[in-house]
Amino acid sequence: MPIRGPWISGLFAALLLVLPAAAQMRGHGGPVRALAITSDGRLAVSGGFDQAAIVWGLDTGAALSVLRFHDGAVNAVAALPDGRFASGSEDGRIALWRLGQTEPERVLEGHTGPVAGLAVAPDGSVLASAAWDGTARLWPLAGGAGRVLEGHRGNVNAVAFLPDGRPVTAGADATVRIWSREGEAAVTATLPSALSAVAVTADGGIAAAGADATVRFLAEDGSTRGEVELGPAPVIALAPSPDGTRIAAASAGGTVAMIERATGKILFTLVGPGLPVWSVAWRPDGSELVTGGGDRLVRRWNAATGAPIGPLAMPRPADALAAFHGERGAEVFRACVACHTLTPDEAPRAGPTLAGIFGRRIAAVPGYRYSEALKAMDIVWTPETVARLFEVGPARYTPGTRMPEQTINSAEDRDALIRFLAKSTDGKSTDGKANDERATKVDPTAPN
Repeated sequence: MPIRGPWISGLFAALLLVLPAAAQMRGHGGPVRALAITSDGRLAVSGGFDQAAIVWGLDTGAALSVLRFHDGAVNAVAALPDGRFASGSEDGRIALWRLGQTEPERVLEGHTGPVAGLAVAPDGSVLASAAWDGTARLWPLAGGAGRVLEGHRGNVNAVAFLPDGRPVTAGADATVRIWSREGEAAVTATLPSALSAVAVTADGGIAAAGADATVRFLAEDGSTRGEVELGPAPVIALAPSPDGTRIAAASAGGTVAMIERATGKILFTLVGPGLPVWSVAWRPDGSELVTGGGDRLVRRWNAATGAPIGPLAMPRPADALAAFHGERGAEVFRACVACHTLTPDEAPRAGPTLAGIFGRRIAAVPGYRYSEALKAMDIVWTPETVARLFEVGPARYTPGTRMPEQTINSAEDRDALIRFLAKSTDGKSTDGKANDERATKVDPTAPN
């Protein structure tokens, strides 16, 4: 949501004037999960799977600030009316920031699951959050106790506000819920499939979409006024144009459909490199769309024609495993490459680099934010301990990890992965005799 008022210091304003324009902004080490644009249209804030939030000068493509605080993916961002912005994370926390500061000035805690969405009330007084703990919350930005909105059965994936300040939420339980300004349940509309996104226009129109790749338009009483089938890929982000006449619908298939609200007509479709488009936002004059996706880029588009702003290079990210084509261990590692690099000179991703992993103590990569649970463990990564990790799963072997749960059931595949890591990270041997021969104090037969 845009903020109301300039908040660029003289230094940053000067940078915006002298740096060359860039239509594609590179900086995130993982998919760009969230976007917000300031009311003057000059700055964007993005949140990424790499646990970072980045402030960009839109006309220059310059990353003005890279903010690392969260212990998980930054799934949601919002620009606030008083010059701050907010970031919501997989770690369940919401951080409030000021431009130029490297630490949040306030942290909102209460959610017990990942924060999936943020929205600011029209009068700027309240920040709303949606989370996978089954709740939404209303946080007074001036301080004081918040309110918990309970009623969804399952993940709450998105939140917005009606013009009169009433919150609207959408969840995995396939419901859109309209609440009173005090946070009491008022209207529930049940739709055919799980919902990932909700958007509200200035005239009170509601759009919701999700797993069945259909955008549905609702009235404030919850009744359905129309629908547009986009298929086949799920819709994962929605953004209304500033004048409310159009809705941009981003999909897991890598496209963004521009829908005319009055007719339900698809005016045109933005086509990128085929990776999911996780986030979409408008510049406040309605001239451009800004998107973020699985290619780790923030991109600008002409909102009238769908044409890219500037050259559009659309190759997929370089295949880090191309040199290992045909190796079984490399194929097993493909499930890990989105989060981990093999060499220290690659851009950071959501997980720590695996460079030099054998012989390294757990939670020891400098500069990476580990959970307190991992910091307290006394494990050294050897071929045996890495194999055990994937035999029993991260949740059992390293409780408190943020690593997605996955196991490798085949002993042959685990062995192939170990051989691949030994060769690709730093060439250590696979016989357990790494440079650092400290043994783990964790009983490998009794995972903790």
